[in-house]
Amino acid sequence: MTSLATLIDILTGIIIGFAVLEATIKTIMLYFNYRKNMDRAKEQIRLSLGKWLALSLEFALAADILRSTIAPTWDDIGKLAAIIALRTVLNYFLSKEIEQATKKNNIVTNESF
Repeated sequence: MTSLATLIDILTGIIIGFAVLEATIKTIMLYFNYRKNMDRAKEQIRLSLGKWLALSLEFALAADILRSTIAPTWDDIGKLAAIIALRTVLNYFLSKEIEQATKKNNIVTNESF
């Protein structure tokens, strides 16, 4: 279980790395190619990055749950509960922000610019 949790942590890092790389490349392309409508495109990049980060939070939570299944102590269970609470709150507010920004700007995050 511990090695599986470590593998999931590595995958979480890879997801975050790819998300940041994608956002960076899109930002560079935006700067050089689409200077006229930058605000909408920047918001689209930000929302796309936010969705990837929300996904990575789910992976990190899965790794923490796996770690806690191996003979947990009450201290481990308490720490897991705190981690779950924090990540759930972060994910909730991130999702709400993405939803509101998408509705406000009528942005489709899979759209290429």
